Formats: sequence, C-alpha cells, structure tokens
Amino acid sequence: GMGWALLGVGLLLALYTLLRHGLRGAPRPRTRPELRGRTAIVTGGSSGIGAATALELARCGARVILATRSARRGEAAASRIRRETGNNEVLFMHLDLASLRSVRAFARTFLRQEPQLHLLINNAGVSAGGTTEDGFSLPFQVNHLGHFLLTQLLLERLRSCAPSRVVIVASSAHCAGRLRPEALGRPPSGLFSTFQDYCDSKLANVLHARELATREQGTQVTCYAVHPGFVNTSLFRHAPLWLQPLLLPLAWLLFLDAAEGARAVLDCATRDGLEPLSGRYFTHGGPRVPWPAGRDDRLARELWEGSERLVGL
Repeated sequence: GMGWALLGVGLLLALYTLLRHGLRGAPRPRTRPELRGRTAIVTGGSSGIGAATALELARCGARVILATRSARRGEAAASRIRRETGNNEVLFMHLDLASLRSVRAFARTFLRQEPQLHLLINNAGVSAGGTTEDGFSLPFQVNHLGHFLLTQLLLERLRSCAPSRVVIVASSAHCAGRLRPEALGRPPSGLFSTFQDYCDSKLANVLHARELATREQGTQVTCYAVHPGFVNTSLFRHAPLWLQPLLLPLAWLLFLDAAEGARAVLDCATRDGLEPLSGRYFTHGGPRVPWPAGRDDRLARELWEGSERLVGL
C-alpha cells in the first residue's frame, strides 16, 4: 500500500542521488589490519554485508564465526570464505535471533567452545515479518532484542579479552523511528506499520550502542553503531510485484556492493584510535550526529531497561 509507494519514491531518490554523485568516490587506500589471534562473531554472516565483512576479517587473519540461521547457507558461506582467503579458521554456528532460546543456546555453545572474543558484529537484520515465538515483532526482535540479549550474554568474555569492540549495524532509517517504552516489541499499527517497525528497530540499534558505551566506560569494551549505506538486500525481498521493476536497476547498482557497505562496518571494527568515539553513530564518512531521537539519553536508558525486562535478564 501507501508504505511501499513511499519506499518506491525514496528508492528513486536514492537512485537519482547515486547516479548524480557517481557510485563511489575514489576508494581510500586500505591497509589491512593484522587480526591474527583475534576472534570475531558476525551475525547474519552468510550473505550481503555480513558475508562481505566476514570475508574481509578472515583475510586479515581473524578467526571468524558466522552466526546465522540457515546451516546450509552458513556452511556454504564459511567454506567459500575459507577457500577465498586460505584462512581455515572460519566456521558456522547456528543462531536464530527470532528465538531467544536459540540466542541463549548459541551463547552457551560459543562460550564453551571458544576461549576468546574480540569483535562482535551485530549485523543480521530483517525488514518485515510477523511475530516471533517469543511474542515480539520480528524486525524488533531480530534487529534489536535478540542482539541485545546476545551482547549481554557475551559481555563478560568481551571484557576479559579487552580491548574489544561491539559493532551494531544500524541505518539512517532510524530518522523515522519512534520508541514507546511501554509498548516495546509490540508491532506498531497503521498504514506504515511494516516500515515503522523497521525504523523503530534501527533507532533501537543507535540507542543500544549509545547506552552500552556509557555502561562500559572504563572496561575497554567499546561500541559503535554504523549505517552501511543503501545496501539493505532484505528490503527488496518483501517489495510488492509492481515495485520490483523499479527496484531492479537500483538493486543492480546497490548489490554491486555489499563490499562497500562492509567497509564502513570494518572501519568501526578495526580502525585504530576510535575508542574515544565509543557509542557514536558512523557512516562511510566517519562519525555523524544521529537524528535527535538517536541521541536521547533518557530514551536510551528506558530502552535498555525495557529490553532487559523483555528478554528476562
């Protein structure tokens, strides 16, 4: 309905902007950080930005855990990355963020099998869907609540391996987010509910990073929210048929590059000297000021306390 029409207009604008400004500026020369001996988890690591991020971390020598739902896709991605990088320390572990039970099981298994954790990349995301087995809206649980629980369960390990980092893949869509602490996790109603739900979850991502940074001051665990650019592959899967032809050229331009989206994520994960910017919101160009709701410290605290309550911590 109306929400998709709005999205169509937004995507056409994005397309126009991309074409007008050229797809990319001159790529910055990259020096590969040395990550041998470091362990990273990438959620949703079997496709899109997650896979591109995992590939690059593996190239830098990290031990990489692809934490994703589909064993078939996860194993395939892990073996492709091992083959492409010659790094054999890339493995799949099952994680379904739409199930808090699965999040707990993953954390238990990980903590038992893996002595170290230096990088947690909370990348998995969905843009639409119904309700989870835990009774929450799917985008809110996958994009925020499941990741919130995961981060809390792994925090001790991140602290003991510090300096360590948590990178939360957010989005500029947080600009339209509205979080009502008394209705957290309930799907919004109305015409744009699907779109609203997604935006709310992305605002939650920005605020989660902010509050985590505040709470981890002095522990050498730092945290960054990052907008990877318009590379959200999942948005296209749920588009109505009439919108698909419009999306094809756009998809072609955008899917050129999950690697570009991954670059902003990798910068937050590996760039030297970012520690003073813990809790901040980043895009390709470095730290950016998020939209006003994204810097509301009271809302960040209410979201944190509400999330603890909802996941039973």
